[in-house]
Amino acid sequence: MTIVTKPITDQDVLYEDNHLIAINKRAGDIVQVDETGDESLDEKVKDYLTKKYNKPNGAFLGVVHRLDRPVSGVILFAKTSKALDRINKMFQSRDIHKTYWAVVRNRPIQDEGVLIHWLVKNARKNVTKAYRNEVKGSLRAELSYRLIGELNGYYLLEVYPVTGRPHQIRVQLSTLGCPIVGDNKYGYPRGSMKRSICLHARKLSFEHPVKKDPVNLFAPLPKDGFWERFEGF
Repeated sequence: MTIVTKPITDQDVLYEDNHLIAINKRAGDIVQVDETGDESLDEKVKDYLTKKYNKPNGAFLGVVHRLDRPVSGVILFAKTSKALDRINKMFQSRDIHKTYWAVVRNRPIQDEGVLIHWLVKNARKNVTKAYRNEVKGSLRAELSYRLIGELNGYYLLEVYPVTGRPHQIRVQLSTLGCPIVGDNKYGYPRGSMKRSICLHARKLSFEHPVKKDPVNLFAPLPKDGFWERFEGF
């Protein structure tokens, strides 16, 4: 059965100008249509822009990066082909700086560190495996993290991915011994009933691809009865 989710409203928009629009993605939304056929976030954003600007032929929207379905937080789209081309190159050259928040139950041995693994994705099972050393078909993955808070036996990590591999943060933290709360695909003992895991894309920082001004996009935490506890960190 196709799942239809809530439409985009002004409250979901974190930033918009003539070239870009950023949305605070809800956990459970899928960025682009896949084999499930569920309503996708990019189509919802297109509908929002089409109605907002009364575009009879529909609005242009370019997908420049993705967040896993159970992940929430800031996601950026391009509203023009010029912005799409330039922002794609910025992601490729790692000129976009990403910050995530992750909640785990196991405290890492070190309160901060750098993780480097080689990842292999099984597309059929939609799962990624991490290796300590390079293996055939693997891609290098790097991130840094630091412990920024603890609350009632839950630990809040701030994560800075250098690379952007499929499921990278999820599998690398799991390999560290710190699976993300709710992420039973990567070692947490039980999943979430809300189709979500406690991983939130907190911030994107970059130079505007057209105007060249600094842009810092910041996504408030989900109001789901759990994440709000960490808003003060």
